[in-house]
Parts: sequence; structure tokens; C-alpha cells
Amino acid sequence: MIYLDYNATTPVAPEVLAAMLPFFADHFGNAASAHAPGWYAHEAVEAARADVAALVHAEASEVVFTGGATEALNLALRGTLEAYASKGRHLVAAATEHRAVLDTAAALERDGAAVTVVPVRPNGTLDPDRFADALRPDTVVAAAMAANNETGVLHDLAPLAEACRRRGVLFLVDATQAAGKIPVDFAHADVLALSAHKLYGPKGIGALIVRRRGPRVALVEQMTGGGHERGRRSGTLNVPGIVGFGAAARLAANRLDDEAARLAAMRDAMERRLADETDAAVNGAGALRLPNTLNLAFPGVSAERLLSRLSGRLALATGSACSSASKQPSHVLTAMGVLPGVARSSVRISLGAPTTEADVETATALLVDAVHAERAL
Repeated sequence: MIYLDYNATTPVAPEVLAAMLPFFADHFGNAASAHAPGWYAHEAVEAARADVAALVHAEASEVVFTGGATEALNLALRGTLEAYASKGRHLVAAATEHRAVLDTAAALERDGAAVTVVPVRPNGTLDPDRFADALRPDTVVAAAMAANNETGVLHDLAPLAEACRRRGVLFLVDATQAAGKIPVDFAHADVLALSAHKLYGPKGIGALIVRRRGPRVALVEQMTGGGHERGRRSGTLNVPGIVGFGAAARLAANRLDDEAARLAAMRDAMERRLADETDAAVNGAGALRLPNTLNLAFPGVSAERLLSRLSGRLALATGSACSSASKQPSHVLTAMGVLPGVARSSVRISLGAPTTEADVETATALLVDAVHAERAL
């Protein structure tokens, strides 16, 4: 099996696992306990907090650890709407956001909030003027992801952040897919969500970066019961997970540029051959994309049947892992104006640190043969 679904999740890197292991048994203290084992755990948590902050150029005191990016995004949206209720209950989100944003926005709308979903261009990018036009006097928070999890398309965050700041709106950035793959700068956000398992860390641990100044962001905690994480997220800290998150952040920062160039070269070679030999079309063509991500439509081929044919040899995806149970066309591709039939012929390929040139050559050949076999039916 050649695994090419690294946008869904990544294996825990050996260096990360080695950092975590002592905190399951030898150093098992609760980071909130006032004794030596607790102090040791607390120090490890704070060191990891600094490493996670450094990955996105934030301050350690701005990092709030959560159970993952979905919880972080929920905390950001629900927590800011509660904190700034006197201003209004309007939020804005791009049409191609992750379901963790769009479904939360829909739930808030059922509870009385107002939601504006901003369309994207055919290549998946946002028009900054259209985004700015969606902001209102009662808008509390506006959300845009740094990189799309299905297409890899990157948003230009700087003009979006500037539009929000001119209007006194908080800007939420979902950096779950971007962090560790491309440079991410917290200067372009007021709140920012991350997840460890997308960058060779463990599952079940994420973070919300919350600005302390310029402006200081208020947030009402959604998990109550102890006032942990400076009163923003209660609950006993997952010390092994946090330590692993810190180790993964350090690893990502150290290899960011070299790994991005390596993955982009393999991705581009795969894209060229598949386009030449199968007439595949790139979803998101013409936009800046993550170096590891390729979303291709194979005309006349069912992506579901294609993946079934390749089952056992290639691990690929038709879209977000969080929406894999849905039989509906990808909401991301639909928002880009891709026709339902084309969307259902689309496959996401995402490379990772273990991917080799030989893997890419073999996977490409298997895909070419499988596409031709499906069209011959």
C-alpha cells in the first residue's frame, strides 16, 4: 500500500514518539498539580507551548491547547460571539471552509446568529473586495482558511486581515492544513487554529492561538470546570499529546523549506504525467497551492469506483476525511463551480514526508492504468 492521503492524517514521527513516551509512565504528573511530578509536567507543557507558538510566530502565552482543530474552531466562533454579543451576532465565512467552521456557523445560525457565506472564484480563491463587502457593523468574526484541505488552494490572508481590522472585525484563520507545510504568520490573524496530527504529531491535540494585544481578543470558554488554559479551556491537560505537538512543531519548523521543495517537485511531476496520459484536470489550477496537494478530475470516471479499484494498493481520497460518509459532491468543489459529475470524478492526492520518488512513479502508473480500465468499461 502506498499512502497518499497525508492531508487526512500523518504518522507520528519517530522523534515525536520518543519525546512523548516518558510522559505516559515515568513522568505521568498532572500539569496542574503543586508537587514535583506536576511541576515537571507543567515545564514540559510550557516548553511545548513555546514551540507551537514559534511555528506560527506567536507568543507562547497566546497558545490555548484543545482536543484538536475542530474544538479550536468551535471555541473561536462560539467564544467570540458570546464575548462580543453587545456588538452583534454576525459572522462571515468563506464557502470552502472546513465543515468544522461551516457546520458550527450553521448551528449558531439556528440559535439566532446571522451568517454570511462568501463565494469563491472558480480557482477556489477569495476576492478580497467581496470578502470585505460581507463585513457589517454587527460582524464579530470572519473566517478564512490558510490552505484548503481538499484542493490545497491558498488564500492571500494579508488583505483579508486588513479588511477585518479596518472594520473592527476579528479574523479567524484555520491553519490546520497549512502549518508545517508552508510558512504561517500569526500577524495575519486574531485567532488561529492548529492540529498536531496534520504535521506528524499525535491525534487528539490541537491549539487555538488567541491574540493578546493589538487587539486583545476576548473569548468565553466553552469547556468549563477548573479554569485551565488561563480560563479559556478547562480540563486536565493531555501532557503526552502536548509534548508531542511541541516536538512535531519543532520538526516542522526545521525542515519546512526543504520538504516543501521536495514535495512540490514530486507533486508537479505527477500532475504533468496524469494530465498528459489521462486528460485529468486540476481543481484549483492557476491558484497558489500547498506543495504536497493535488486535486484532479478524471473526466468520465467515477472517483469512488476508481478508489475501489485501487484499494489495497493506493490510499487516496475523494475529499475531506471528515466528510467521507457523505455521498454528496464535495462542497469545496461545488463552491468553486465544478459540476456535480466532474466533482464526483475528482480525487485528492496528498504527499508526505515518507513519500519517495519511487512511490510517486508507482502510484502514477497505477492511476493511469486504473483510469484507462474504468473508461474501457
